[in-house]
Amino acid sequence: MESWREVRQAMREFALGLPEAYEDHPWGESVVKVNKKIFVFLGIEEPTEKWSPQVGVKLPRSNGHALAVEGVRPSGYGLGKAGWVTIPLTGALPETEVLLDWVEESYRAVAPKRLVTELDTAPPGASAR
Repeated sequence: MESWREVRQAMREFALGLPEAYEDHPWGESVVKVNKKIFVFLGIEEPTEKWSPQVGVKLPRSNGHALAVEGVRPSGYGLGKAGWVTIPLTGALPETEVLLDWVEESYRAVAPKRLVTELDTAPPGASAR
């Protein structure tokens, strides 16, 4: 079983491999953006009393599926209404491959159409996976 750090790192590396994705650190947290828009909230590096390991993604298609997973909840600050979910990285997790699919879905939801097209037309093996 992978540790939450390994899962988080796999999600981070995958996200950063998507066209024009980059990491930023607003509010002292790690996020991955495309075109100045966040598509993955990775949280802070180390757990604290107030923060446990979790990630956030926007899932316009898979929102219901994600919310059926134990512990997954709509994201706060009104983001849940827009399809954002918060996934705890402790306890039972979906397979890492499912989490990476959710990262890609989130990217597709916020990236400009030209970048989604670039992702769709990339030769096999050229994408993050």
